[in-house]
Amino acid sequence: MKRREFIVVLGGAAAWPLATRAQQAERVRRIGVLMAASADDPEYQARIVALVQRLKQLGWADGSNVRVDIRWAADPADVRRHAAELAALAPDVIVAATGTTTIVPLLQATRIVPIVFVLAIDPVGAGFVTSLSRPGGNATGFTMFEYGVSVKWLELLKEIAPNVSRAAVLRDPTIASGIGQFGAVQAAAPSLGVELSPVDVHDEREIERAVTAFARLPNGGLIVTAAPLASRHRGLIIALAARLRLPTVYPSRHFVTGGGLIYYGPELIDQYRRTADYIDRILKGENPADLPVQAPNKFELAVNLKTAQALGLTMPPAVLARADEVLE
Repeated sequence: MKRREFIVVLGGAAAWPLATRAQQAERVRRIGVLMAASADDPEYQARIVALVQRLKQLGWADGSNVRVDIRWAADPADVRRHAAELAALAPDVIVAATGTTTIVPLLQATRIVPIVFVLAIDPVGAGFVTSLSRPGGNATGFTMFEYGVSVKWLELLKEIAPNVSRAAVLRDPTIASGIGQFGAVQAAAPSLGVELSPVDVHDEREIERAVTAFARLPNGGLIVTAAPLASRHRGLIIALAARLRLPTVYPSRHFVTGGGLIYYGPELIDQYRRTADYIDRILKGENPADLPVQAPNKFELAVNLKTAQALGLTMPPAVLARADEVLE
């Protein structure tokens, strides 16, 4: 072989691994997102926007170096089907975007693909992770709150409506967190002099029937626990509370901006931004088993004074002083 030809061949051989590595570095990564909600729900759209925007800030632009596959599913059967579909795509990471409802089917579908969950309640008790500090499997993420927060909803209900001696607790009994949240409220109820009535959230007809029956007796109030089903039916729940004149405490801000009375809970949009941070770390090679499950950074209190006035309630000054947001 002539010297010049040898140099050309050697140069090409040296360049080949570099070119290969460049192609690998530039490959489009894939992120799956499973959302147990309707695609036209503005609240959940806002959460997706926050996730995608934060990813872009971190250098991951949808349609450029990353592809975000979102599956919307309002029906439980669709949630399971989409979970299996996303797992079969073998993406680099999947987001369980609506708590237990999406975590369970995704973990049933794959124990290999990294999963980042949002709004989980008691992930250790539910068996999603081994511990908060060392998850140990293919899933990690962000909790919504501890069960103790559920007690604060009952305390808040008594504070804004001292005459309440009966409370209906809307919960999803098909998920462990629905049972756990009710259990926490139930344990605190005797000390506050409140009799509890669980209302299972399955469909609109059942919710309307149960809440209407509960409201036939006086001195009643409502507590809405955190569950995708409750969020999905929030328009009906808010309307029932107004029509039946029931003071109601909600777990998320979008209930109050939609006309609900008062809410106490974590700042949810921030959870989705932080989820993007974990996605970034996993895409860069970190193992979800080693990424600790994190709690919310901030809890908020929001009050709708227009709704309070319609219910004939005078909001205590102490509550207004603590409120992060007052809608008038």
